Amino acid sequence: MREISERELKRLKETYPTGTRVELVHMDDPYTKLTPGLKGTVKVIDDMGTIFVAWDNGSGLGVAYGVDSIRKINE
Repeated sequence: MREISERELKRLKETYPTGTRVELVHMDDPYTKLTPGLKGTVKVIDDMGTIFVAWDNGSGLGVAYGVDSIRKINE
């Protein structure tokens, strides 16, 4: 995982504010049960750029900045 700059962190927090609905595109974790297409709601973004999501399947696994990917959705 790469380090995030202050500017990138600010942009990330503006793009995915708390309550934003997202869809998982890719997660680079061979042990996760999360699959592409799963939807959830952003809870918080920490200072490392990890986006913590309340996934609709009950998981709270975070999305690692620069490793995993999500996209905003409108529902």
